[in-house]
Amino acid sequence: MTERIQLYYWPTPNGYKISIFLEEARLPYEIVPVDIGAGDQFEDEFLRISPNNKIPAIVDPDGPDGEPISLFESGAILIYLSEKIGRFLPESPRERYAALQWLMFQMGHVGPMLGQAHHFRKYADDEIPYAVERYTNEAARLYRVMDRRLSETEYFVGGEYTIVDMAIFPWLRSHENQGRKLVDYPNVNRWFEEIANRPAVRRALKVGEDLRRNLKELDQEARDRLFGRTSR
Repeated sequence: MTERIQLYYWPTPNGYKISIFLEEARLPYEIVPVDIGAGDQFEDEFLRISPNNKIPAIVDPDGPDGEPISLFESGAILIYLSEKIGRFLPESPRERYAALQWLMFQMGHVGPMLGQAHHFRKYADDEIPYAVERYTNEAARLYRVMDRRLSETEYFVGGEYTIVDMAIFPWLRSHENQGRKLVDYPNVNRWFEEIANRPAVRRALKVGEDLRRNLKELDQEARDRLFGRTSR
């Protein structure tokens, strides 16, 4: 029996990236919940796998040399998994680098900036107008970049569905909390609806559904851990 990949996970955009890949690839996996409100990400066992105390992380019992391998950082995990099965990352150098540049765009811009827009617009304890304006404007800029790209191509890397689409999609699910309306970006909207209707994506978004909690239910200590105001 094939051993399962362990996915250290919480239902967040970065967590969904990996559950989407695993569902698309039909790779056997099991969820290891890391409750980021309870502080599980600071436990020694998890830090040995993910020293930056962030989810997701994986342990693949069948690594490149036949030995177990652990990985953190969602972009690195996506590249590793795509190379493991030979899918979702183009083989030709030109298209491969196109995919990698758009993946870095997600890692360096879409995730951090949209996450900040979401946070300051919805979850910050005190309203900070400068932060709200700064990150809302940056969200609008990034949506325009994506809309231009998707006016030229079906997916972010030409006509091929790749790890780039898997990486960007979860971050756009909260577009309203980022101050955006998808109808204002017709090419993004077209792409978003297509990805959302993929059966594997629908399955992936249900992974860990029972783990989600309303932020209103969290006490201040849990909120501090969740939003990085404490190291424990």
